[in-house]
Amino acid sequence: MIIQSPDPLLTGTYSVFLAGSIEMGSAVHWQQQICNAFRDDENIILYNPRRDDWDSSWKQEITNPAFNEQVTWELNALDAADLIVMYLAPGTQSPITLLELGLHAHSKKLIVCCPEGFWRKGNVDIVCERFGIPQVTTIEGIISVITAKYYEHTQSHLPGKI
Repeated sequence: MIIQSPDPLLTGTYSVFLAGSIEMGSAVHWQQQICNAFRDDENIILYNPRRDDWDSSWKQEITNPAFNEQVTWELNALDAADLIVMYLAPGTQSPITLLELGLHAHSKKLIVCCPEGFWRKGNVDIVCERFGIPQVTTIEGIISVITAKYYEHTQSHLPGKI
C-alpha cells in the first residue's frame, strides 16, 4: 500500500518511509521502483513523500500552509515508520535527506544506500559506521532489505514469540 503526502498516515501494519533524493530532474524516480516492487502487498505501507502536486514556487516558510503541511507530514511519517530507507542519488545534494539522516541516526530503523557519486558520500559513510546504520549499494538492495525486515517483523510478532 502506498501513502503519498499529504494523505493521512495509516497504522497497524509494517510501514516504511522512503527518504532520499527527490531533486526534480536530477534524481531518478527511485521511489517508483520501490513502490512498483510492493504495489500488490497490502501488508507493507510505503510512506512516499514525493508529492504529485508539489509546486516549487511555494515559499519554504513555516507560515506557508502548503509547505508546512508537507514538512509536517514527512516528520510525522518518519516518526511513525517501522523502517526508514534512504537513497542518496549520485549527482544530487539532498540537504533534507542529510538532515533526516542526522535526525534518525540513533533510531535503529535506518537503512542507507549511498552510491559512489553522491557529493558527501564520505560523510554519510562515516555517520553510518559510527551509528551502526546498515548500508546497501543498490535500489534492489533496498527492496531486499524491506522484504527481510518485514519478514523479521512478522516472525517476532507470532504468538509465543517474545
